[in-house]
Amino acid sequence: MKLSIIIISYNTRELTLACLASVYRETAPGSFELLVVDNASADGSAGAIRTAFPPEEYPELKVLALSENLGFAAANNLAAAEARGEYVLLLNPDTVVLDRALDRLAAFAEANPQWGIYGGSTVFADGSRNPTAGWMKPSVWSMFCTATGLAKLFRRSRVFNAESLAGWSWDAVREVDIVTGCLLLIGKHNWDRLRGFDPQFFMYGEDADLCLRAAADGLHPVLTPEARIVHYGGASEPARSDKLVRLFRAKAQLFRRHYRPATAAALVAMLRLWCVVRLAAFALAAPAAPAARARRREWAAVWRRRADWHAPGAAA
Repeated sequence: MKLSIIIISYNTRELTLACLASVYRETAPGSFELLVVDNASADGSAGAIRTAFPPEEYPELKVLALSENLGFAAANNLAAAEARGEYVLLLNPDTVVLDRALDRLAAFAEANPQWGIYGGSTVFADGSRNPTAGWMKPSVWSMFCTATGLAKLFRRSRVFNAESLAGWSWDAVREVDIVTGCLLLIGKHNWDRLRGFDPQFFMYGEDADLCLRAAADGLHPVLTPEARIVHYGGASEPARSDKLVRLFRAKAQLFRRHYRPATAAALVAMLRLWCVVRLAAFALAAPAAPAARARRREWAAVWRRRADWHAPGAAA
């Protein structure tokens, strides 16, 4: 078996069903198994999947319905422990496979074993480029630009938006520092050797941590334009303040793990600056814009919960 495709579902029933349908439509029969972990969804995802894809007709599909939300990292590890394929392929439920993308990605990995971690190109539903297929490693400068809004203002600049691939050409294979977990392929032996994701990353940051650990072990993340998927993004976590807290916590964990203490402290300080700048900006705009008042309340909630993401060892 070539591919063990792992999908983690959490309250994304319709998106997950569409994703699974696209896998079957665009992937060579008999070349893969599908392992879907439902992280205690409240929308009937597990039952809907079993109804749409009955086991007697789809024996390669296994649904693991959990009674509690283990988080993205731990759920992937759970599925990967049962994987029988030559490659582990992580695929988000809010994606749609296009143009034989998974077959193409596996073929690219086989033809180019010198890298080790592989991703593709992502587009939005309208076909426009979604640059979040991968990222470059954060630096104090890149985090300062994000915190102050320079990265958003100069979105396509490699100077002011250095982590993003928005200004890159997508017509060639490119090495990156981080392949995003929405579409990530790695040999099963390498996944096992790296011990998969670190479950201390509940959600966000686990793919970056894996890629940075892999790079230290001699593997190289790479993106190929030959494998193209739709990635909607953010479907499983609608509460924006909760999402931001999880994101900030993951970034702080990542900084403290992979950078020297002084650099990590400076990077965490950029998270505080990010929050303060947004609070000030939305407070200034609030008198004239109701939407800005709502955003200010979101960022105020993030600031009030800073002990959840700022303090060393903050719990997931």
